[in-house]
Amino acid sequence: MATLSDAKRLVIKIGSALLVDRETGALRTTWLRSLAQDVAAARLRGTDVVLVSSGSIALGRGVLGLGSAELPLEKSQAAAAVGQIRLARAYEEVLEPHGIKTAQVLVTLEDSTDRRRYLNSRATLETLLGLGVTPIVNENDTIATDEIRYGDNDRLAAQVAVTIGADQLVLLSDVDGLYSANPHSDPDAKHIPLVQTITQDILAMAGDAGSGLSKGGMKTKVLAARVATEAGCAMAIALGSSLNPLAAMENSAKVTWFSAQVTPQAARKSWIVAMKPRGTVLVDAGAITALHNGRSLLPAGVRKVEGTFERGDPVAIAAADGHTIGQGLSRYASLEAKQIAGKRTAEIIDILGYAGRAALIHRDDMVLQDRSGT
Repeated sequence: MATLSDAKRLVIKIGSALLVDRETGALRTTWLRSLAQDVAAARLRGTDVVLVSSGSIALGRGVLGLGSAELPLEKSQAAAAVGQIRLARAYEEVLEPHGIKTAQVLVTLEDSTDRRRYLNSRATLETLLGLGVTPIVNENDTIATDEIRYGDNDRLAAQVAVTIGADQLVLLSDVDGLYSANPHSDPDAKHIPLVQTITQDILAMAGDAGSGLSKGGMKTKVLAARVATEAGCAMAIALGSSLNPLAAMENSAKVTWFSAQVTPQAARKSWIVAMKPRGTVLVDAGAITALHNGRSLLPAGVRKVEGTFERGDPVAIAAADGHTIGQGLSRYASLEAKQIAGKRTAEIIDILGYAGRAALIHRDDMVLQDRSGT
């Protein structure tokens, strides 16, 4: 079973019902400060932390006096716009005393399905984490119509975890895990502390109903677990309503863990290798040595670019004699790649007219065959 203290990269999803008082519509500041203490403790252990937070619409409702009734789309978007700035400010105010810098990242689920947008999101989040920043991620509810009406942030949290290669995801909610039946209506319902594999029986145990300000039901959480665990990320459903909910998890609070099926690295490699390459980049001997030493592929090491592809498309990496040595996702379209092939990184801006990325294929977006060619 996973242990929170062992996480190298942790995504925490916070539901609206935890952040916003359902009676007053006000932010639960004391609770949020306690969460900040937990985040600070995780970072002191060397864990990268990303927060996926609901709450913008719920906060905006309170500010605008819109009550708890179902809102038309336009008012939901307006509430999100008003609430989002307050939500970001609240996180900044509770984390700054711990010396933690924050950043707001607004995304949609489409950012994970379109390869170009996926690479942009991944590069931004990786850069922020590399700079020691804790990103606060939320669905861009001001423009994402489908997510406002039908969606929730459980799926989004799972997608973020997959995008950044997190090894653990925690869904803080108003429930303490998965039960064999609805514990509110069935006194014989049994709590399930560990799910090794998500079967049809496990899916059948999950209900659809949301509660209060929250849109997500247990079924969305189990579906999020399937996405996360298949990508190598263990996931926990934990009760978040008490103060310091992560510390409570470490002190044996009741939770449900879903076991990762592979490692994040193995899952990502399988995903890249499974795609059909749209083109080929032929590289020199120096680049091959650099790649096998764990370096990214720079334009200077590219001798020739073949095929037509867009940024984010898979391309084969081949030696000068044509034999394939690996595959990766290109950070440039083929036309751009042909223009900068063999050039130093400092020359890119003069050639393309804008500052591009240093690597043609980043090492995190690349899978190499071993030196025997297998």
